[in-house]
Amino acid sequence: MRFCLKREGSKTRVGAVDWVALAVFSSFAAFFACPFSNAWPAPAPALTASKITLPTPPALAAKSFLLIDVTANQILAAQDVDLPVEPASLTKLMTAYLVFDALKSKKIDLHDSVAISQQAVHTPGARLFLDPKARVPVEDLLKAVAVLSANEASLALAEAVGGNAAHFVEMMNQQAQVLGMKNTRFKNPEGSTEPGQVTTARDLSILATRLMADFPSSLAYFSQKQYPDRISNAPANNSGNRNTNNNTNTLLLRDPTVDGLKTGHSDTGGYSLIATAKREAPGVGPRRLLSVVIGAASDNARATESQKLLNWGYTAFEAVKLFEAGVAVTAPDVWKGNAKSLPLGQPNAIVVDVPTGRAAQLRATLSRPDPLVAPYFKGQPVGQLKVTLADQPYLELPLVALASVDQAGLLGRAWDALRLWIK
Repeated sequence: MRFCLKREGSKTRVGAVDWVALAVFSSFAAFFACPFSNAWPAPAPALTASKITLPTPPALAAKSFLLIDVTANQILAAQDVDLPVEPASLTKLMTAYLVFDALKSKKIDLHDSVAISQQAVHTPGARLFLDPKARVPVEDLLKAVAVLSANEASLALAEAVGGNAAHFVEMMNQQAQVLGMKNTRFKNPEGSTEPGQVTTARDLSILATRLMADFPSSLAYFSQKQYPDRISNAPANNSGNRNTNNNTNTLLLRDPTVDGLKTGHSDTGGYSLIATAKREAPGVGPRRLLSVVIGAASDNARATESQKLLNWGYTAFEAVKLFEAGVAVTAPDVWKGNAKSLPLGQPNAIVVDVPTGRAAQLRATLSRPDPLVAPYFKGQPVGQLKVTLADQPYLELPLVALASVDQAGLLGRAWDALRLWIK
């Protein structure tokens, strides 16, 4: 597959001392070959095409649903994604996020032993039947949250990280705002039904994608099919043993490409599942999708509907890699800086999903300010790729500075100011 890259824009009049950069661009064309990889973690843009016929998602028996290609950072299907819903045990994804953050900052350690409080022991929906005198390693509690959705393990971790449950809930809500979860409010760490605890499919997708992006090791916990029961006081089963417990996410047992993420259920909210899968795309590499299905009728239904949505996404759309990770899309001249050019691109590969069979219709137009006047810092947004499909608007993807360019010295800035004035 090949695509055409053009540059366009406009500029304002130059002052003698400094530029206020808007944009002027002369046209140019180049062609690139395109396989595929991962995209940067950011709020996924919806397909913006108005005249392009896109694949119709399957009808799902659920209150709301959302499908995102995490690799391409693109929404493929959505229904009632801003409908207020009860998060139930999907709440535990935020609890896990804060625990992994505490591990990263070395506030706690996986091998730390956590005291189990009376409040944790008596949490409704307990799965481990912990002894209140027990001290349990953080790692075992994390596995219990991820695999068994154990409420008392979630509360015990919250107390270990936040000091007490109330403070931890404050941390949860603060982090939700930082992540951009605008319509979410948490009331407890485990997801027990409580007035005012609310979220949306869109917000949950933000949380799930950021958990995977910020803490890649988290999937090792959520992908475990069974929990090694080393700490539970639960009674033995009919076989006389309690060595293993199955993950509440039954889709892990049905589809070997599924490697997470979390289930939720309440009497009022129904059965929900956030599932993620990674499959090889011929000639392009691994491709990860994330589905959010809210309010199905049963455990079996949430798994079936999630599988239906994931399968549709992998067949209805194909992924195209426009640029490799960290490779400059363009490296225009920069003025008044300690470098002559500014490389623009993305730290991760730039990938676009298109309806299957239409990759050859992709075109990309580069839009950036001109002139570029230092300073610029690494990661600073500078321009966009405007992607069209069959000559119709499709997506706009941000470009950032791949390196910092500091201001030049006084003489260098003065010389460039003179050159810009003459230009």
